[in-house]
Amino acid sequence: SGDRLKKKKKKKKTKMTSEDGQVNGTATENIDLLLENLEQSNSMSLQSEDCGGSIRRSVLHVEHRNLNPETELKRYFGARAVLGDQRPRQRNRHFHRSTWMTSPKDSWPRFSRPGISMTLLDSKNGIHCFTFEHNRDYQQVQFKFLEAVESMDPNNIVALLQLNPYHIDSLLQLSDVCRIQEDQEMARDLIERALYSFECAFHPLFSLTSGTSRLDYLRPENRAFYLALYKHMMFLEKRGCPRTALEYCKLILCLDPDADPLCMLLLIDFLMLRSREYKSLLQLYQDWEEHRNLSQLPNFAFSCALCHFHLSQQEDLDPEESDKQRRHADQMLQSALIMFPGVLMPLLDLCTVQPDSAVSSHSFFGPKSQIGQPPALAELTALYVGRTYSLWKEAVVMLWLEESVKEVLRRVDAKDALVEDCQNKRKQRYQSAPRNIHRHVLLSEIKEASSTLPLEVTTQPVMGFDPLPPLDSVISYTRPERQQVGASNESTLSLFFRSLLPNFNIQ
Repeated sequence: SGDRLKKKKKKKKTKMTSEDGQVNGTATENIDLLLENLEQSNSMSLQSEDCGGSIRRSVLHVEHRNLNPETELKRYFGARAVLGDQRPRQRNRHFHRSTWMTSPKDSWPRFSRPGISMTLLDSKNGIHCFTFEHNRDYQQVQFKFLEAVESMDPNNIVALLQLNPYHIDSLLQLSDVCRIQEDQEMARDLIERALYSFECAFHPLFSLTSGTSRLDYLRPENRAFYLALYKHMMFLEKRGCPRTALEYCKLILCLDPDADPLCMLLLIDFLMLRSREYKSLLQLYQDWEEHRNLSQLPNFAFSCALCHFHLSQQEDLDPEESDKQRRHADQMLQSALIMFPGVLMPLLDLCTVQPDSAVSSHSFFGPKSQIGQPPALAELTALYVGRTYSLWKEAVVMLWLEESVKEVLRRVDAKDALVEDCQNKRKQRYQSAPRNIHRHVLLSEIKEASSTLPLEVTTQPVMGFDPLPPLDSVISYTRPERQQVGASNESTLSLFFRSLLPNFNIQ
């Protein structure tokens, strides 16, 4: 009887396991369905009007693996050259939290949460709005940081960082100091440390790659994240990783595609050209032109023409398609030159090309085209030329530009209707640039563009940890007023200058 009971129990057990198998099977099917639905809802949310059409996912979609510069460097030099003897050591570092943007280094101070957290503010139509928050201890460190900045002595920031090694604004400010002193390695390391600090504070729902997470630039706590991403992106571009820099550019743009507080649309075309992502750039132009008027930006007008030209030069293209791309390129470049004639001379000057006398003496491209530009257009033109002139230096590109310039002059002399139409558009538009364009110019540090900034920007002190803050910032906490500024907070030299000139600012 005991044996029978055991057999019955075994039968029951086998029945139960088979039932469990079925349950598990249905459960996994349900999970697959859920994931599928989630993917669909994400892609649907990316197809909203504000985000520039249904194909935007393929153009501005961010991939985790492309956020790591090693992925790009391996493609150029091979894994052995990039990793060397790092792999065995990396495997043993299991105690670190896994992150996408940066990997913690052995040389960094031990990580302890600095007091930053992230909160979900709102979810609507598949879009999630988040904000970073500072706890009370972090706020106190922030006040000390502001005092250190006012003291105008970088040593005070260094001392603050020794006590609070993951304080974001101190890392950003000190990174600028190191960069000015040409210690690029240290400057880059400090920015990576700031990004690691941010990533450890992410909300579980915050996604770098879905394109549905938003951060409001009006909140000072969020601005540091934008700036850390921007500075990291610029270091990557200078390091020869344009594809990785492009991924960060897309990420910044997706955090607030409507306001675009750092004006990534003035930079994304350059990075796409550097990465040879020609079709992606043309796709972005096609998707966003209707609601963002990208053709009114000199960088898109010229870069899209350059895209078509490079596509026409590809060897694997059949002759008919190549001719079609070349016609597109000619048409777009001529339109760009007619709309923005002030680009040509500075571009040739930076490319060290002597223009033909017929071109330089012509009123359309001559000095008058420079002087007569509205202020905002002069800023955009100088920014584009200063950033992308290296892309036009190629001999084949220069020959193509020369042909187009001759054709444009022929059209100008023939009183083409488009010439007058573009002239009227230039007069009506571009009178003053919005604040985010000024901010972009300051961050870009392109001297040709910085010289075109208006007086209201150049006469105010610009802080590296928060350049040109929005005028309608959303302040969550304020610094307590100090009764008097102690002499210890300022260096002797700055106190001496201030006694002579009350408005003295070392910046």
